[in-house]
Amino acid sequence: MANASDLPRHDDTEEDPRTPRPAADPTGATGGTAPEPPAVAEPTPASAVREAPGNDGERAAAPPAGGGGGRPLTAGVAMLATAVAVVSVLVGGLLMAVGLTGHVFGAWRSPESLTPGLIGAALLGTAPGLFAVSRARAWHEVRTLVLPLAVVLVGLFAVSLLNAGDLYVARGGSVVPVLFSLGWLFVLGVLCVFALVALAWQYFAPAEPLGPRTAPLPGWSKPALAVLGSAWLGIGAGLLARPGFWAAFVPWSTHRVDAQALGVWALALGVGVLGALAEDDLTRTGAALIALPCTAVTVTVVLACRASAVDWHSGPALSLVCMVAGLLFAGASGRVLLTRTSPARS
Repeated sequence: MANASDLPRHDDTEEDPRTPRPAADPTGATGGTAPEPPAVAEPTPASAVREAPGNDGERAAAPPAGGGGGRPLTAGVAMLATAVAVVSVLVGGLLMAVGLTGHVFGAWRSPESLTPGLIGAALLGTAPGLFAVSRARAWHEVRTLVLPLAVVLVGLFAVSLLNAGDLYVARGGSVVPVLFSLGWLFVLGVLCVFALVALAWQYFAPAEPLGPRTAPLPGWSKPALAVLGSAWLGIGAGLLARPGFWAAFVPWSTHRVDAQALGVWALALGVGVLGALAEDDLTRTGAALIALPCTAVTVTVVLACRASAVDWHSGPALSLVCMVAGLLFAGASGRVLLTRTSPARS
């Protein structure tokens, strides 16, 4: 007879074969749950690191506005632009205001108040762009405005010297025009020397290779800019070289000094427009894009207020309207395109 202790206990039940057995313990133990191996982190793909927003390496490698490189803007060019801007506001505002009233005032006698008024309008219109030069960091960002500025300073000073006999300081007159013509010569001479020294200093600065263009000009604008720049450049060169012949194409009364002074400004506008076309990058023409529409607006105001002095039925008058409208459209559309491309660069 079996002993009670030999009988199986009530909890020593036989294991159900349908119950899955746990995996064998690697140490050799048969029961219990085997510990899971630690998860190994998969390496992050390099493409994910490059595409992650805000990656420090990507920000460091991204080129700055305007393509980077080039020559840093020297203090001399920034000081020159600011000094000319201040003079332009004072002298240009005076010439434009007097010209709008129909009175003739300037460094020389003009047959019509429209010419000194337009010279003052051009001076006043370029001042906002010149004030913006000091905020730039590289030379290639402002040279489309500073190089035409040098053309204006050197050209007006040369025209004044070549026609010194027509100035009030040589011909005499009331004290105010005589003093103004004397100051005109002195200030232009000082600014001319300053411009040549500042540009020489700028080009002696060490340069790095320019980076790629970040905001190229749209293809549809290039033929129009080429025509606009060539028109201003050609008319300016003609007025300077042969003022007696080309003055007949100006739709108001002018003489030699008037024609050559207007030719200097036309030549500078042509250099600026063609320079922007050569740069082929909106970020390198920021200051010029401010000066162009402002100049077009001030010139339009003078032409509108002195409309009676212009022969509007002539072909040159129609050409002048188209060229001034081209300056306004080029500057305004350039500013809009530059504003739209700024978020993409950031």
